[in-house]
Amino acid sequence: MNEMDLRQLLTEIRPLDENAMAAVQTRLDQQTKPQGSLGRLEEFACRFVAITGREDIRAKRVYTFAGDHGIAEESVSAFPKEVTQQMVLNFVTGGAAINALARHAGADVKVVDMGVDADFEPMDGLLPHKVGRGTANFSKGPAMNREQALQCLTTGITLARQAKEEGIDLLATGEMGIANTTPSAAIAAIFTGLTVEQVTFRGTGIDDKALQHKIAVIRKGLEVNQPEPTNPLDVLAKVGGFEIGGIAGLVLGAALYRIPVVIDGFISTAGALIASELHPHVRDYLFAAHRSMEIGHVHMLERIGQRPMLDLDLRLGEGTGAALAMPLIEASLQGLREICTFAEAGVSEGRNQ
Repeated sequence: MNEMDLRQLLTEIRPLDENAMAAVQTRLDQQTKPQGSLGRLEEFACRFVAITGREDIRAKRVYTFAGDHGIAEESVSAFPKEVTQQMVLNFVTGGAAINALARHAGADVKVVDMGVDADFEPMDGLLPHKVGRGTANFSKGPAMNREQALQCLTTGITLARQAKEEGIDLLATGEMGIANTTPSAAIAAIFTGLTVEQVTFRGTGIDDKALQHKIAVIRKGLEVNQPEPTNPLDVLAKVGGFEIGGIAGLVLGAALYRIPVVIDGFISTAGALIASELHPHVRDYLFAAHRSMEIGHVHMLERIGQRPMLDLDLRLGEGTGAALAMPLIEASLQGLREICTFAEAGVSEGRNQ
């Protein structure tokens, strides 16, 4: 996909049908409960039906995108970059937190190698889409070139199309990449206009001294690269990550193919933010799973116009928060399908119904 193809694709993304959402809300308002008493569950049901035209979920999937980062050379993480490769193997063999929580949610997990600095043997559940063996160190120059950024987006869009063809009705994003809170904080600062200090936090658990160093590294990267806030592709190329670009592409593809997508935490939201900056209607197809402990997360969610579904002090990533949120959407649809109306149940309506 080239930039002209991307521009054409963006013209095909449509806003949600307000009439479809209103029709679902009318039905919810006739059910045996005070109007609006199921709170945000009613919102979830309205949006899901407006996106998909369905009132049930046939299958759910978490895509966990993985990639290494040249910025890890600057000691911005508490863990060595080898952990990216090791955790990918853990995901594929089913032993990580995302695997446990996805099993609880009834979702399958596909791990996408966008740019891990390692070679993997073919394995079930591992999708090889390597753009490079990790990004470059963005404190010294661009993280990737524009062609690589477009390749990331293309991969995510393709995965969304394949999911649609396979009958997946609900997607979720996850990620793995040592040091990836650093590019995510850079992306947050660029699009929100806040200072680096206001959006940068401890990632894997770094101490105060390391946090100040991380802030300085991000500042340097922004000064060196001068990313253009009005050009999301430029931002992705200069300070992003291969897995962040893959998530951005998946979100674009979800909007294009009308699949609801639950975004996880800080890094997933960085990808979703790039996608929503490319096209404003993308946000209609998003469900923000939770509010991360990372201080920049809430500011990115505000920029996208999303309220988190959960607030559980999560900061793991992988797609764990998204997996936890998926059953809430499923519960909202079960309520839509199964709660009787006042007329059906022979229950007297309230005076204000």
